[in-house]
Amino acid sequence: MTAPVPPRHDPQSPWRSEGVPGGPPRPDGRRRRGGCLLQIAIFLAIYIVSGLLYNNMSGDGTRSVDYTAFTAQLDANNVKTVYSRGSQIQGMLKTAGKVPGGDGATFVRFTTYKPSFADSGQLWREIQQKKVSVSASPVAQGPGLGRSLLVSLLPTALLIGVWVFVSRRARGGLDGVGGILGRKPPKPVEAERGRTTFADVAGIDEVEGELNDVVDFLKRPDAYRRMGAKMPRGVLLAGPPGTGKTLLARAVAGEAGVPFFSASASEFIEMIVGVGASRVRELFSEARKVAPSIIFIDEIDTIGRSRTGSAVGGHDEREQTLNQILTEMDGFSGSDGVVVVAATNRAEILDSALTRPGRFDRVVNVSPPDRKGRESILRIHTRAMPLAPDVDLAQVAATTPGMTGAELANLANEAALLAVKRDGARVTANDLSDALEKVQLGARRPLVMPEEERRRTAYHESGHALLGMLQPGADPVRKITIVPRGRALGVTLSTPDADKYAYTEEYLRGRIIGALGGMAAERVVYGVITTGAENDLEQVTGIARGMVARWGMSDRLGHLSVLAAESEQPYGMSAAPHTLDLVDGETRRIVEECYAEACRTLEEHRAQLDDLAAALLEQETLEEAEIYRVAGIATAAAAAAAAAAAKADMAAAVGAARQD
Repeated sequence: MTAPVPPRHDPQSPWRSEGVPGGPPRPDGRRRRGGCLLQIAIFLAIYIVSGLLYNNMSGDGTRSVDYTAFTAQLDANNVKTVYSRGSQIQGMLKTAGKVPGGDGATFVRFTTYKPSFADSGQLWREIQQKKVSVSASPVAQGPGLGRSLLVSLLPTALLIGVWVFVSRRARGGLDGVGGILGRKPPKPVEAERGRTTFADVAGIDEVEGELNDVVDFLKRPDAYRRMGAKMPRGVLLAGPPGTGKTLLARAVAGEAGVPFFSASASEFIEMIVGVGASRVRELFSEARKVAPSIIFIDEIDTIGRSRTGSAVGGHDEREQTLNQILTEMDGFSGSDGVVVVAATNRAEILDSALTRPGRFDRVVNVSPPDRKGRESILRIHTRAMPLAPDVDLAQVAATTPGMTGAELANLANEAALLAVKRDGARVTANDLSDALEKVQLGARRPLVMPEEERRRTAYHESGHALLGMLQPGADPVRKITIVPRGRALGVTLSTPDADKYAYTEEYLRGRIIGALGGMAAERVVYGVITTGAENDLEQVTGIARGMVARWGMSDRLGHLSVLAAESEQPYGMSAAPHTLDLVDGETRRIVEECYAEACRTLEEHRAQLDDLAAALLEQETLEEAEIYRVAGIATAAAAAAAAAAAKADMAAAVGAARQD
């Protein structure tokens, strides 16, 4: 039986956790922050009440009256004793006198002040005549010692209360200081519920195979220790956004049935240096208490980027937090049973101390899923949706190359939203198709274009489509539309039949020719070009520059890589000026050759271009089958089937001739 979680000193942890045995942590006997505030409020209430009671119970009833009331009582021979110090006069009446204008209030002891213009000699003679006793000590005593101490100690008491408040919040060291300056509210431990397992993960079977070793290690640590094997200390999940890195980490913990602590790297950073390091220490301490367990740190590049570029003597919060993570991971022993899983989109910028063996022993690349994986992901995200019989998830997967798990989940959700808006009982194939258009092409714009603009846009998109169909090895054209979507006035959608991982020079030139088809169609038909080709030129420039400077597809430049694969700059900084000029020249040459080829091809197939533009103007949107029918071109599948049939007929004819 698993022991309950030991009490935690600070329940304000900046991480989330699930699967922790024993439920939410119990207090360790110290008062919480609310208890400290209650103490201060009670102290102030006691002070106010005690002051009021003191005034009512311990006061001597001295009444401050004006000088006229005093002289009136003196003339009435009702003054018994007086005491004078400077202009102040204190005294006691023989019998209680009424306060002038006091609504019947009376007084015995009084104090007043003699005006500067009053005659002191005259007042003294009247006192003597009335035989008033003149006292050498004050008749009315001031506040007592206890009251004076209570008033004088108030600032000190308030300071002590504030100090207690700060010390209660600072019980975790510098975390308390960070809390005062904006610490996040407590995040309670999640209750036991359905854990994520590998059954909830699809499309990344090769990654799942690598992580199965970690799951088995967490399930059977003793078996590995007997063989002298050590548990991996860290697993780094690297890949583009949306590929399911966080889901994979949760699935590993759920499959192994161990507690899972997750936090974003940015949550460790505060404006006070040292807060992040203390939070890292506390997180690892909590994970060790319930080991075996998994710690997941998302976006670790926030604090784990390389330190080689930092200034000499630099000492900031990120570096301290990173150093603490390195220390905690390096301080593990084989019995700790804590595995650190981290995720990043930029593994190339991580510090080498993080990625060395002994820290993150394994680097697992999580890539976008292939066609089969996309189909599995779609089945997971649509398993709670009522699907119509015409829905073919395999076909949807085939038309969504390069989409990640998050994008596929969004696609399924958009289809369900469209079905609800249309009051449908099920999600149909049309809903999925429209959702894919919205995701890939953008939402429709209620834009009314003049007829001449519509015609020009129809020719522009027809040029893209026709060149895409005529180029050998080009991606099949799936849809053409002149309905404005997003920032575009029209869109031509082409996707491959199968996933491609390497591209030939012929294929890349075909993509450039197809991208230049809109501009070429405007030149062939109208003799001018418009600004509608802006996005096309950006794509063309990127492909051509990659061919020359990255992939060695230029004879003049040779097999050199001038442009780094991950660089966002147009050129690498290590190339000579002459080499950069050569890259410019070769890029321009490739684009100009492809543009000339595009214009020549469209002039040769002008009739097909006109037919496509006319069909677009009439229907606004054309699907794949209609596109190829109007253009009079067989689809790739039909061409392959025809070639196979012709080959079979030829083989049959050869066989018959041999028999003869």
